[in-house]
Amino acid sequence: MSLKPGDVITFERTFTVEDVESFTKVSSDEGIHHVTPDEQGRLVVQGLLTATLPTKVGGDYNVLARTMNFEFLRPVFTGDTIVCEVTIDTYEKQDQNRISIAASFQCTNQNIKPVLKGNFAGVILASNG
Repeated sequence: MSLKPGDVITFERTFTVEDVESFTKVSSDEGIHHVTPDEQGRLVVQGLLTATLPTKVGGDYNVLARTMNFEFLRPVFTGDTIVCEVTIDTYEKQDQNRISIAASFQCTNQNIKPVLKGNFAGVILASNG
């Protein structure tokens, strides 16, 4: 499937305690808020774990990222369902082997409150696109 400017790709994920525990081991991000539950029994999801939502969409299209910008707007907790909408801003063939892509994204929680926004740019090798 070829992308074009204006296309919107949506991905949704509910973060679990196991997700945070696994990411804590991989990243060594052991901030107290990631390992000690709050009064509601929730952990704060690491920002970079939340940021895997737009990178997942990029991975689906074999984007080799060159730049990524994230603005973390509010915390995400275990049990939160986050919807990520990625909008393709540019999609241009550069030569026979490469397509240039740029996209922006916004992630919202189950209460439709924004939690993360940003953008990324990179290339797709023609054999992958």
